[in-house]
Amino acid sequence: MSKKISLFLVTFLMVASLLLSACQPQVVEKEVVKTVEVQKEVVTTVEVEKEVVKTVEVEKEVQVKEGATLAILHFSVIEGTTWSGAQDRAGKRIAEKYPTVEYVYREEVGPDLTVPYAEELIAQGANIVVGNAEFMGLPLADIADKYPDVYFGSIIASDLTTNRNFIRLFPRQYQALYLEGLIAGALTQTGSIGIVSAFPNVQVIRRTAGFYLGVMDAAELLNKDIKVYVKYVGDWYLPTEERDLANTLVTQYNADVITQQTDSGSPLDVAQEKGVWYVGKDMDIVGDYGWSSTDTVAVSFDTRWEVLYDKIVTEFLAGDQNPETIMFYGMNSKMTLADGTEEFTVDLMNDGKTGVDAISPKALPLIPEEIVNLVEQRRSQMIDGVWDPFFEHAFVSNGTGLELPDLPIPAAGTEVKPANENPTDAWLLSMFNFDLQGMIILE
Repeated sequence: MSKKISLFLVTFLMVASLLLSACQPQVVEKEVVKTVEVQKEVVTTVEVEKEVVKTVEVEKEVQVKEGATLAILHFSVIEGTTWSGAQDRAGKRIAEKYPTVEYVYREEVGPDLTVPYAEELIAQGANIVVGNAEFMGLPLADIADKYPDVYFGSIIASDLTTNRNFIRLFPRQYQALYLEGLIAGALTQTGSIGIVSAFPNVQVIRRTAGFYLGVMDAAELLNKDIKVYVKYVGDWYLPTEERDLANTLVTQYNADVITQQTDSGSPLDVAQEKGVWYVGKDMDIVGDYGWSSTDTVAVSFDTRWEVLYDKIVTEFLAGDQNPETIMFYGMNSKMTLADGTEEFTVDLMNDGKTGVDAISPKALPLIPEEIVNLVEQRRSQMIDGVWDPFFEHAFVSNGTGLELPDLPIPAAGTEVKPANENPTDAWLLSMFNFDLQGMIILE
């Protein structure tokens, strides 16, 4: 080929090569960033209103009271009764302790008179008003909102109605009654103990249970066969009927120890006349009232309602708008009287003596030493708050008692509470509706 042709071919090939090269896609190294949706915490600065809690010392608007008037409405007469008598003594002791506290009262107050008497006393300056039995104290709940600056209160039988200024209270009398049961069980020679009782209700059933457990513990320790008979009179204060029932228990059921869950002195009179032992309740009847003597009264227990009233009064004087509304104090609660005497809510007491010293000098030699030691031990433990008969023992139903709304009497033999378990205060105060197994309830 000629040079021209060769030069042409070379030139053509170079141009073609350049053209091909320009027409091909370009390969470029690049970083590929993929968008992947991930959960991430986004921190954003946003201006918001926020609540800042600061501890600031401020002056609390609490009106400390300069004084108070405690008014107790008694369902019965005071003289010659242990229940209202103990409540009356409590009011007097509170007034003695606090110079700025006055005690006033009304007697024989039925439920229809509760509110009229309360409002009359409030108009005269009363600012703490208490009904000393549930059936006539509950109407006070109806006027609690009307008088927001007044404390109202009522004894508990089984209802637990409360309000901010409507307080319910009861002492753990069953603790002292257990100790009395130990003593009664040791004293009986016939193996028959009689109880003159008011009528079936949770309060009576609970107290009787404490006494009965003490009797049964004494019977087991002394290897004795003891029967406890209960007969109801139908009300709290029926002196004639109480006498008749006490006579029946002694003459027909051979009871040589009797006690009562009623309020007159008739059962004590029968015990003295028949020459049997009497076990008292609510007050030191020998020391406070001079009733009979320790030749008949083996022991009694004393209820110091003033321990509960002391708490109520101190809260009122401090201007507390939300006082304690369920009070169920026992032997581990106490107060100091105006004269410096320290006393527990309940305790054995007879002729001015307390504890095992309250056992009649005539009865003491008849009680085995192991029972006296056990009384002393259990009393000390309850004062320290480390033992209670209702924790120690199982509750097995007798099949008798009081049917409550939506709460039938458990069938005989039913274990309602096992041993070594504490029943709640609410259960003890409002749902303990059966007698313990072995008690004999007379028609």
